[in-house]
Amino acid sequence: MRPARGRDEGPPRAGEGDAGGPPWERWLSRPAARLPWFSSLAVAVIQQVGTGFAAHGQPDRVPVDLFARALLLIGPLFMVVRHRRPALAVFGASIATTVYLAAGYPYGPVYFSTVITCFAAVLAGRRRAAWGALALLWTGQALVSHWLYRWLPPSGDGPGGWASGSGTAAWLLVVLAASELVRGRREQWVRDRAERAAAERRRADEERLRIARELHDVLAHSISVINVQAGVGLALLDRDPEQARTALTTIKAASKEALGEVRQVLGALRAPGDAPRSPAPGLDRLPELTEQASSAGLAVDIAVKGERAELPPGTDLAAFRIVQEALTNIVRHSGSRTARVRLRYAPDLLELRVDDDGPGTAGTTTGGGNGLVGMRERVAALAGAIEAGPRPDGGFRVVARIPLGPPGRGDRAATAAPPQDKEKP
Repeated sequence: MRPARGRDEGPPRAGEGDAGGPPWERWLSRPAARLPWFSSLAVAVIQQVGTGFAAHGQPDRVPVDLFARALLLIGPLFMVVRHRRPALAVFGASIATTVYLAAGYPYGPVYFSTVITCFAAVLAGRRRAAWGALALLWTGQALVSHWLYRWLPPSGDGPGGWASGSGTAAWLLVVLAASELVRGRREQWVRDRAERAAAERRRADEERLRIARELHDVLAHSISVINVQAGVGLALLDRDPEQARTALTTIKAASKEALGEVRQVLGALRAPGDAPRSPAPGLDRLPELTEQASSAGLAVDIAVKGERAELPPGTDLAAFRIVQEALTNIVRHSGSRTARVRLRYAPDLLELRVDDDGPGTAGTTTGGGNGLVGMRERVAALAGAIEAGPRPDGGFRVVARIPLGPPGRGDRAATAAPPQDKEKP
């Protein structure tokens, strides 16, 4: 249940919110926007009542009269503006306290308003004002105790000892130190909350980009196959019904697979805390990918070099999506009907290379489009490197190198050199 806001609290500042700590921490981490009438009234009552009780034990001091009551009220009145005018508040409360003590009235909780306005000034960044006001209070008290007591009430009062002045100075330093400590903690809380909010936004952006990449890769590949097969089916519907039936069967299979993968992504969105019900695709599904490309009229030749290794799930998914997107681009943008996929496993590296011999459109040779952007993002997330562009002898090539860490740490960030393989496929 959300805790109720205090009467002295103002609305939270933009971007701060209410999350990220107990209520007292949130109260200290933001200044009030409204005038703190309630706390000022409470301090006024404490000073008035407390001084009345304290006066009974100090018969040698001047009795509390109407002027003393007014001075005891001035400090709390300045407390009302301590958030908006902290320097004015702390100096006003300090001067009222100094005049009260100089008039010879009984000691008591008269310092209360000065201490609170000092805290408010330090929290507001007005350190000089707080130090100056407390220095003024101590100086005034020292002058009264050691020099002005001859002319000020109560009559017959003698000089004060330096020990009492040193004690007052020590208490004032404690107040300043406590104010600085609270200010430091408050700034740290604000920084921590801002960092938590930034981390949450960053995680949300990363998850949004990941889902966008997944949906793009799934839908772009499947819809490309469906588009090609729909064209084949329409062309052969009258003169070769059997071939048209095959095309429709391929469309049904491709659409079913796309719907399954889309449901998996959407299921993760609906239940982010649950584990996925089906494993993410990986390089073990390359035969299915080859079969789908073949149904779209693209012959794919796959060759593996090196000893096949068990890849971490993130690396396995990224490698599969890179090959899938490269083949999708060949189906959509290339005049070639053949493609070559080469996988090279090294102890600390996985290299993927996809080539085709057909002419590409201008958009594919410049590296534009969401497909190539998605591939680069996937490889960059694994600290790898990728090159995509036209080959010197014609056609198009995609080469990705993904670093592999020690067993169980294959998704660890590492630096990979850009591919330098210029061998003709």
